[in-house]
Amino acid sequence: MRALRAALVQMTVQEKTEDSLARAEGFLRKAKEQGAQLALLPEMFCCPYQTKNFPLYAQREGGEVWQALSGMAKKYDLLLAAGSVPEVDGENRVYNTAYVFDREGRQIAKHRKLHLFDVEVEGGISFRESDTLTPGSSATTFDTPWGKMGLCICFDFRFPELVRLMADQGAQVILVPAAFNMTTGPAHWEILFRTRAMDNQLFTLGAAPARDPSSSYTSYGNSIVVSPWGTVLARLDEKENLLLTDLDLELVEKTRKEMPLHHGRRHDIYP
Repeated sequence: MRALRAALVQMTVQEKTEDSLARAEGFLRKAKEQGAQLALLPEMFCCPYQTKNFPLYAQREGGEVWQALSGMAKKYDLLLAAGSVPEVDGENRVYNTAYVFDREGRQIAKHRKLHLFDVEVEGGISFRESDTLTPGSSATTFDTPWGKMGLCICFDFRFPELVRLMADQGAQVILVPAAFNMTTGPAHWEILFRTRAMDNQLFTLGAAPARDPSSSYTSYGNSIVVSPWGTVLARLDEKENLLLTDLDLELVEKTRKEMPLHHGRRHDIYP
């Protein structure tokens, strides 16, 4: 059995970046105490989710937030998929960026959100990330001691081509820092995580901020872990909490052998 204990952090985002970092560290400490090897933080875990905030909170790669996250990965001996944060580059372009650090605190992956959340749902959510954010330009997979993993951010996960691409690149686990809201969450959250896991026969893990009804953007919460068979292995409610789950990575190969979807694909019909 190739086992991996994963911890998903569902935390309340604070107004001050340092307060959010301190809150995240408290959860990572608990995760390590409970035997976690991998930890996943939510989307924009240290920036209140408003378009106007992204440029205000944005930092360069290697800045104070990056250094704090690198230090936490090393301090707690965790493979840390550090949610996502606002990143600014040398041209003052702002991105929704996810960093991954190994257990020595070295950055081993970086993903800039490819698909920006620009939606107008009648009677529901209205949001335009493109008002202040720039989209990324590449899919992200990376190697770990437990096998290859893929990384995408929230709205990215709605696009099946991206998850299939990561699966084709060898990903056995897809990590998704996300912040679905009270319009999209009840309708689509579980369906998406189960469908992407089942279609690609891999694990899907989604970490969301805890629900704060007083915030301008209210997260659905419900951080979730789904197996390659499409089974929900664990799920939180809306409250702040830590979700720990043991992943048997041999289930990926077992599921693909028993239900050979990858080998059965008709590339002569659909390239």
